[in-house]
Amino acid sequence: MKNTALTKTHEQLGAKMVPFAGYNMPVSYEGVNVEHETVRNGVGVFDVSHMGEFLISGPRALDLIQKVTSNDASKLTIGRAQYSCLPNETGGIVDDLIVYKIKEEQYLLVVNASNIDKDWAHISKYNTDFKAEMRNLSDDYSLLAIQGPKAVEAMQSLTSVDLSQIKFYHFEVADFAGIEYVIISATGYTGSGGFEIYCKNSEVQQVWDMVFEAGANFGIKPIGLAARDTLRLEMGYCLYGNDINDETSPIEAGLGWITKFTKDFVNSEALEKEKEKGPERKLIGFELDERGIPRHDYDIVDADGNKIGIVTSGTMSPSLGKGIGLGYVSTEFSAIGSKIHIQIRKNSVPATVVKLPFYKG
Repeated sequence: MKNTALTKTHEQLGAKMVPFAGYNMPVSYEGVNVEHETVRNGVGVFDVSHMGEFLISGPRALDLIQKVTSNDASKLTIGRAQYSCLPNETGGIVDDLIVYKIKEEQYLLVVNASNIDKDWAHISKYNTDFKAEMRNLSDDYSLLAIQGPKAVEAMQSLTSVDLSQIKFYHFEVADFAGIEYVIISATGYTGSGGFEIYCKNSEVQQVWDMVFEAGANFGIKPIGLAARDTLRLEMGYCLYGNDINDETSPIEAGLGWITKFTKDFVNSEALEKEKEKGPERKLIGFELDERGIPRHDYDIVDADGNKIGIVTSGTMSPSLGKGIGLGYVSTEFSAIGSKIHIQIRKNSVPATVVKLPFYKG
């Protein structure tokens, strides 16, 4: 089990620690609902240093990224980031990721912790054609997500950059919390605004301490992975391993918007055909019409009890006070307003397909 540079700090704060993607991670501090509300209404901090970072450099760095990712990275300018995925050769997804353009001929790929080795091997396999310089920085860098509507105000004293001017999916390499070069990225997995801060492991304790000092008057709190999951689910954001995996295509997962057929990428021909024909199943969001909590792997059934799909993520939404979930269903049941049922143990609980996100802010 790996630790992050802040593991001792989390333990001192009384965090409940759990194994996650090979790391010892804080799942909660004072409870998922309290932490969830802190991020929706104020400001909270997640240690997500388990995430992977690859630096891709050189004259053909962009060519490699264009080949292995589904989105069009040629549209990136310095200081911009892009959500994308790594399609595999058989119609599924190796991982979803964020691509940052750091400077000309230099990109940072941020990947899921559980997929670091798999992603590295996949990208390396295609790099034999491009010979870009690849560096795996995952073990050397830490990542803090400072999320919530008060994040800008709470953190402004820590940097000379005007945080309110960093647009969504833009970033600055600037001073932060007494460290000279830090990536301050207006990204996150919560839907409540804020920043993600990339720094070296040797710097993260100082950053953490100063962030909590600066945020003290704003009610800042540490937030665990349990609330991260309820926050992302309310936004309808996919979680790798649940909602997308090696067997799910970006088209059926509703990720057509990051799948650009203006270029040639891994398996693009087959995915384009799937888009034209229309997928046989689709990822939907649903709300339960009665009390209950949908869970990963519960069956989705029609009115007669026939299985039509499966729940991939589900929870009791702290913001909405009802059961919500994501799941794959046969395309004929995927239209907004469709009535479906979730098989919760012996009960078939009625639910309605809704437009994402669940939480409208």
